[in-house]
Amino acid sequence: MDSLEPRDEFDLGEEPVVGKPRDYPAGKETERHRHPTAQLLYAVEGLMLVGTERGQWVVPPTRAIWLPIGTWHQVSMVSPVRMRSIYVRGDRLEGLPADCCVLEVSPLLRELIVAAVAVGRVCAPGSRDEKVMDLLLAEIGRAPVLPLSLPQPASAALRQLCDVWLAHPDDARGAAEWARELALDPRTLQRRFRRETGLSFGQWRRQARLMLALQRLACGDSVLKVALDLGYASPSAFATMFKRELGAPPSSFFAAS
Repeated sequence: MDSLEPRDEFDLGEEPVVGKPRDYPAGKETERHRHPTAQLLYAVEGLMLVGTERGQWVVPPTRAIWLPIGTWHQVSMVSPVRMRSIYVRGDRLEGLPADCCVLEVSPLLRELIVAAVAVGRVCAPGSRDEKVMDLLLAEIGRAPVLPLSLPQPASAALRQLCDVWLAHPDDARGAAEWARELALDPRTLQRRFRRETGLSFGQWRRQARLMLALQRLACGDSVLKVALDLGYASPSAFATMFKRELGAPPSSFFAAS
């Protein structure tokens, strides 16, 4: 496996913002690595899974993940990916996200990312290229955050619960039944789950189903099969959830992207 850049040696030189293109085949996986800059990791085409110390993030087409300085991460390509990265020096981070997050990429932000990659590494003061980079940072700062992360609990018991459920996402047992499996009071389970992930167990499962659905749809599975395999009573119930979270129905999400 290779890394997107040497592990933590990527240098912007004199430039505060640099764009770089990379394309990867389906199934490619990078080594765990980090950068001494912040990074906006964007897919013009394709679906990426990004693993960080905080959990897993799914990045569908025309979405982007923001990685703060020094964030260890690994990227898996679910489908062929046309990747465009923006690297931002530490002195230009004012107004930009402080934490890992998936951002919605508007048509303007998309074109600014493409333009920044075409600029290369040299921006003369006051030039059009410098203005492109300035506007790019402003658009990153105002991009909406999408619910496409799956935080992992810290304790071994809750991690095991999550692993078991992810292997059987159609399992409809509620928190009380899972609490009995762990010999816990249901309120204790919910309290621990929220403390370790920031989500209730039910919210975590909805988030996990959304991420699993995106992976399956990107690989060509039908909406019907995905809905039933993930435990939804009907494709319409699944489509309602999907559209509420991502703004488009599953049947047209990748085409719209």
